[in-house]
Amino acid sequence: MKVIEAKTHQAKQDALHIRNLVFIEEQGVDPEIEHDQYDAEAIHIVGYLDQQPIAVARIRVLEGKGKIQRVAVLKSERSKGYGKKLMLEIEKILNRYNVNLFYLNSQVQVIHFYQALGYQISSEPFYEAGIEHVQMEKHV
Repeated sequence: MKVIEAKTHQAKQDALHIRNLVFIEEQGVDPEIEHDQYDAEAIHIVGYLDQQPIAVARIRVLEGKGKIQRVAVLKSERSKGYGKKLMLEIEKILNRYNVNLFYLNSQVQVIHFYQALGYQISSEPFYEAGIEHVQMEKHV
């Protein structure tokens, strides 16, 4: 899988397409919640396999911290290591911004995935878009 920072219109459309498939269609998230005012300023990351988008995330740098959001892998491509590769590339990109902490809101069912990458739970469970989450962070 090749991971890129989405700088072209097509790459950004690929990112939004994957998010639509995973979050809106598969998980039932309201499109008005999924697509928000931060999409315009965020850095969108897309993972391609055989030139087809299969994984996505967006990142924002806030007060010296890297906020990782909207991490998704197509259902057909899960459990093949692509999510891990995506996250490691995101961390490399965030390192360019001299951040000292990465953080994200993880859906409860995938906490173990982030823990295996060195993230630790830093909040009590809460609901976001009707799905139970916890905040997780990784000091770098």
